[in-house]
Amino acid sequence: MDRELSKYFDYLDLDADWVGLRLISEKLTSRSVRDGNPQTNRHFCDRGLMVEVLANGQFGYAATNRLTLESIQAAANRAYRQAIATSRWSIYQFSTDVRPKGVGTYQSPQSSQEPLSVADMVGRLKQVCDALKVSDKIIQTKASVDITDAEHYFVSTNGSDVHQQFRLAVSNFIATAQDGTITQQRTDHGYSARSHQGTLDGLADPEVFHRARRIGEQAVELLAAEECPDTCTTLVLAPDQMMLQLHESVGHPLELDRILGDERNYAGSSFVKLSDFGSLVYGSPLMNVTFDLSVSGERGSYAFDDVGIPATREFLIENGVLKRGLGSIESQQRSQVPGVANSRVSSWNRPAIDRMANINLEPGDASFDDIIGSIESGVYMEANRSWSIDDYRNKFQFGCEYGRLIEDGKLTKTVRNPNYRGISSSFWRSLMKVGNANTFQVFGTSNCGKGEPNQVIRVGHASPVCAFDNVEVFGGAG
Repeated sequence: MDRELSKYFDYLDLDADWVGLRLISEKLTSRSVRDGNPQTNRHFCDRGLMVEVLANGQFGYAATNRLTLESIQAAANRAYRQAIATSRWSIYQFSTDVRPKGVGTYQSPQSSQEPLSVADMVGRLKQVCDALKVSDKIIQTKASVDITDAEHYFVSTNGSDVHQQFRLAVSNFIATAQDGTITQQRTDHGYSARSHQGTLDGLADPEVFHRARRIGEQAVELLAAEECPDTCTTLVLAPDQMMLQLHESVGHPLELDRILGDERNYAGSSFVKLSDFGSLVYGSPLMNVTFDLSVSGERGSYAFDDVGIPATREFLIENGVLKRGLGSIESQQRSQVPGVANSRVSSWNRPAIDRMANINLEPGDASFDDIIGSIESGVYMEANRSWSIDDYRNKFQFGCEYGRLIEDGKLTKTVRNPNYRGISSSFWRSLMKVGNANTFQVFGTSNCGKGEPNQVIRVGHASPVCAFDNVEVFGGAG
């Protein structure tokens, strides 16, 4: 990474109020095995620079993958002309106060262990497939790993100098079982939910094979299970499904650019209004949601967003009341709503927009046994399988991989095809119990899409086990 990026400011000829340069380099390695046979061994590198210009109260953007003065000057000229042209139709005039000076560094958690060789990693994935194959009823096994090393370097004409290094790891195990016309699939807490920052030390841990066998066993177990009943009942969600619940019915609705209308054409809007901040009872008093980039290893962590704003831990929802939006410094100024440092990009050739990072539900004080033991009748669900939610992120219907009935305070029969539906704020107001720190787990996703042109970005979510009252659940025939 070129740590002398700011030297280009000595040579750029541009009559702008402010200029920022963002250099991003990424290296992706993918390994996958299916039914014990290697499928993918891929290595991908990408590197380029975005020039961001503020002129006439507007921002302009242009990118280049050629790091020469001539190419950067040409990109700066394009960005400047864009800013000047758009200023004729501007809806808001920005000044340099939305680009304060930011200086600092960040690095993902490091490991003292030697990384696995290609042969060892593929060998481990083959062993995972063997562990998933617990029965002849397992008709397909898959195991994969993606590792991304990324560097973000941001400098600006007012002295910003931010260097951040990320190691991003994703593992995914899948067992597909079939018996006659019934097919069931079980994964490792949901598709690619084991998405974290740091290394893949866990792949060398013998526990990984126990986990894989359990995935295979549950896939077979689901074949003989009854359909989830159609009823209104108490719903208990494991942290791996709470991840999606947070993402879709809290994270996306609170993005200020959606509420302002910027995303309406593509990613949709929100049921939340600007006037709701500070007053809307979003959930029960047990609901405390944070924008928290301090959880070690959580996938969305960073020290600065991609325009150099320092990231701080903030409550989005506190004791059930909506406090703060997921809005960058520009969206905060436009909306006059407090936000967070979440102006983010997915690659070097994309401008920064409002994005989620780590959205976490804070633990309560109930143990798992306390939660289950307090429920006379209900359904417990794990791991997302399908999701559907409207353009306002309001009405939703989610399906899970694995369910069990709760009867007289105990987990009893396994049920297949468990689904539930609801309305976002009404659902969160029915939150009746929140698990303690012992039930708190960290997951993530690599495929949150938004923006035109599209940006797919990494996000982290952490949550304890939670119980919700009077929820509509149903099975595959519902």
